[in-house]
Amino acid sequence: MANDMMVKELGEVVVRFSGDSGDGMQLAGNIFSTVSATVGNDISTFPDYPADIRAPQGSLTGVSGFQVHVGAQKVYTPGDQCDLLVAMNAAALKTQFRFAKPNGCIIIDTDAFQKSDLEKAAFKTDNPIEELGIKQEVIAAPITQMVKDCLADTGMDNKAMLKCRNMFAVGLVCWLFDRDLRIAEDFLREKFAKKPEVAEANIRVIHAGWDYGHNTHASIAHATYHIESKQKVAGRYMDITGNKATAYGFIAAAEKAGLKLFLGSYPITPATDVLHELSKHKSLGVMTVQCEDEISGCATAIGASFAGALAVTSTSGPGVCLKSEAMNLAVITELPLVVLDVQRGGPSTGLPTKSEQTDLLQALFGRNGESPMPVIAATSPTDCFDAAYMAAKIALEHMTPVVLLTDGYVANGSAAWKLPVLADYPDIVPPYATPEMKDNYTPYRRNPETGVRYWAVPGREGYTHILGGLEKDSNTGAISTDPDNHDLMCRLRAEKVAKIPVPDVEVYGCADDADLLIVGFGGTFGHLYSAMDEMLKAGKKVALAHFRYLNPLPKNTAEVLKRYAKVVVAEQNLGQFAAYLRMKVDNFTPYQYNEVKGQPFVVARLVEAFTEILNK
Repeated sequence: MANDMMVKELGEVVVRFSGDSGDGMQLAGNIFSTVSATVGNDISTFPDYPADIRAPQGSLTGVSGFQVHVGAQKVYTPGDQCDLLVAMNAAALKTQFRFAKPNGCIIIDTDAFQKSDLEKAAFKTDNPIEELGIKQEVIAAPITQMVKDCLADTGMDNKAMLKCRNMFAVGLVCWLFDRDLRIAEDFLREKFAKKPEVAEANIRVIHAGWDYGHNTHASIAHATYHIESKQKVAGRYMDITGNKATAYGFIAAAEKAGLKLFLGSYPITPATDVLHELSKHKSLGVMTVQCEDEISGCATAIGASFAGALAVTSTSGPGVCLKSEAMNLAVITELPLVVLDVQRGGPSTGLPTKSEQTDLLQALFGRNGESPMPVIAATSPTDCFDAAYMAAKIALEHMTPVVLLTDGYVANGSAAWKLPVLADYPDIVPPYATPEMKDNYTPYRRNPETGVRYWAVPGREGYTHILGGLEKDSNTGAISTDPDNHDLMCRLRAEKVAKIPVPDVEVYGCADDADLLIVGFGGTFGHLYSAMDEMLKAGKKVALAHFRYLNPLPKNTAEVLKRYAKVVVAEQNLGQFAAYLRMKVDNFTPYQYNEVKGQPFVVARLVEAFTEILNK
């Protein structure tokens, strides 16, 4: 499609779609991000939706948003503020206006700004633009009516036609940023493959939105824009969410290990998509069981592990609470298991659709007795693949349950992902019992170097054994209450985890002479890296050490943390990682930056806080 307006080249742009929960803003954002990723742009997305099953239409609490940051080169966050805000109704404008840049643009559907709409959104006047003091350029279009006119001859009822309003906004945004609609068409035909009439109706409306922009010369600052792809690494790319990448990582690990993959799970926000994704792949040897509760989800996975599968159980923070007893069974039986915790806001039911890092201490210590478990935290949506693969590798090779921490922001967010080559990934070799052990096998016979017990899968003649939750004798595997044996077994389990080799923590930025070291873990990497980058551009000498491996910690942890005069630990909780580091590193007294808002960090605020620490 030819765009006959002046087209300016941009390095990056941030677009935020917002409207009622039923307005399809998540789908609109996914389509625009997929179109951008497919042409080679880097992307970072942030779906932001309410916990209500369906809030009252037009209400302030029912607004759903989807923000996407598109860049010619690498982008690390969805952006603090947006260049273009799409507000499909009055409530969306009122709640989302604060995310718009002062020099940005706002698209509104004027048909959704009637008197009743303004009243629901608690506007006091009939001029919301003036009331909010909006100075940005506003593209005001009667989107609802134009969608009805576009679909008038299709025979669709009014409700069905209104479900297509989001596609008009996508078409208009694609006009403004010179996107190719053919990719969007393919996306819709694939999504609605079983309802081709719905796909074609949405495609017609997407073209209507594009045509509206073309015919009215809708623009931002009298131009449309293009973001050229400047990917440095050739390959096939796709837009992938963290949850889907996690699922693929488990599949890849099972294939590499030559095992079947078993997931025992109970649905819980925001982890359920992993269950949904894995259930689609029975042809790859994946077995999924949706259990009646969290405990049985974990217990079935332990049974599958005992039977010789790569076993996974997925949940969020409340589910980890319930699984803890079964997780301890995996600790004492020393069976491989991956416990995926997609962290959300707590405590209790808390903020189900929001994101925090508040499960760290629960992952490290939230079990009875001495029960050490390796803990890994994914740093981005695409890193979820690698983190899941490595969690499975550690579990299988070291005969231990492993906690994999992601969070709502990482799990639901997406990024452009270069499809990996499995041959490039390290082998996964479980420590199977050898033929020499036949007829002389005991379950806690260990590799003297790693401390890992040898794995005998049931059904092999000559390797009969019993595992269970009661303490066992280190030599015979029989039940034992001997004090010295229990002390020994506790130490052996702890030493085995402590010996697991993990990569050194990498230091970015001014690694040799920084005046301030920023420290973080998990899903905050993009925001902390961006804050460091902004400060480096401003001439500040700063560095970043970001942790993926939390237990055991990298061997260079103490050396890195003590190398710098000032260290700030930034995390989305009230100081759990800082407390853990103080426990592990002698005489370590960092500054702290903590937020528990259920929202991602704001880079500008991080820069402000870190600069203040630098200047002290």
